[in-house]
Amino acid sequence: MTKSKRLIILAAGIFAALLAGLYLSGWGLRDSKVTPPAAVKQPDSAAQAPHASHGSPPEAEQAAEKTQGEAPVVEIPPEKQQLIGIKKVSVETRALQRVIRTVGKIEVDERRLKTVNAKVEGWIERLHVDFAGRYVQKGEPLAELYSPELVATQQELVNLLKWKKTPSGSGATGEMIQRDAEALIEGARQRLRRFDIPEAQIREIEQAGAVRRTLTIASPVSGYVIQKMALQGMRVMPGEKLFDIADLSVVWVVADIYEYELPNLKVGDTATIRLSYFPGREFRSMIDYLSPTLSGETRTAKARFTIPNEGGRLKPQMFASVEIVVDLGKKLAVPADAVIETGTRAIVYVDRGDGYFEPREVALGARAEGFREVLKGLKAGDQVAASAAFLVLKPPCHFWRRFPSAPGGRSTITYHRVDVLPFLQVCTRLWMCPCIS
Repeated sequence: MTKSKRLIILAAGIFAALLAGLYLSGWGLRDSKVTPPAAVKQPDSAAQAPHASHGSPPEAEQAAEKTQGEAPVVEIPPEKQQLIGIKKVSVETRALQRVIRTVGKIEVDERRLKTVNAKVEGWIERLHVDFAGRYVQKGEPLAELYSPELVATQQELVNLLKWKKTPSGSGATGEMIQRDAEALIEGARQRLRRFDIPEAQIREIEQAGAVRRTLTIASPVSGYVIQKMALQGMRVMPGEKLFDIADLSVVWVVADIYEYELPNLKVGDTATIRLSYFPGREFRSMIDYLSPTLSGETRTAKARFTIPNEGGRLKPQMFASVEIVVDLGKKLAVPADAVIETGTRAIVYVDRGDGYFEPREVALGARAEGFREVLKGLKAGDQVAASAAFLVLKPPCHFWRRFPSAPGGRSTITYHRVDVLPFLQVCTRLWMCPCIS
């Protein structure tokens, strides 16, 4: 920007500030025949004659005393309403929907997560699965474990099988020995099963009649090895975790729901789930679980969805956008733009006709898409300002000021109206001037 343009902008700013100061200080104020806000009558009231600016107390003060307790109104002529963009709508009962948008994360379905651990003390002599992330089938070997306790149990089973085959005489004594041998053999088999030794390996031991040095730990399910703690040659103790295997054919989407949104949700509500990984693809699911507790750090609760993982393309820890549509039913509602919330109360401007708007306090209920539920303060059929309501609160076309005057030594109050619209038009023209663009 050149030096000349900077000077032009500076001069325009000084001129605008000077013009604003002249208006606000009372210079050039015009007496108006329009009564001040406190004395404005309702649209159906008869117009009163203009009062004198000096002498006895103005009619505005007398009207204010007569109309004390009546709701104040704001007057905006129709041409000014069109200029500032005020639109009016009817209050009516309508079907409301609220859309809750949040972020979710894909997680492993905990119901399909299995842990493989050691049931007996021993040493891992061979690893069949030597890295995490590998896919394994149900029954596939994971590791070979050597355990003195397993060897002793196998030896016991082999000896009992040999004893059973040895002739034990005839009669009742022989039958009793056979029954005892069968019971002891079954007990040895049960101990091997409790150590998670597969039935196929037990049959191999019985058929071979020999003890195996190591026994195989097999996968209980088909899935991906998401954690591998086992290392070749390491010593393991009973209960120590060796592998975590997850079936990822179905996954969870866990979304965060803020506490103020929880009253609108319930198990069974439908949601649309989208991922940037799948442009244009949508997943439909229902809430199957809502957490009963909140997170102290984020003040959110967890909502869980279950979706199929076709081809295993959905990976745990991926982010997803979740959109939940909640049906709130039919309720009396106004557009959200019509409500001015001051922090302690909510105000809407009700059209009284002939350019008069009455500010009315309302009690609000649920939030919907573009609407607010009205619990108290309005009724069906009322016309309210639905856009530019904040300009009704402080109309830009004029404002009122009171100036004391004391002609003849008597103190009176004179009301004047200052038109700010010309000042705003001048500022707009300066801003749009091509010489400073």
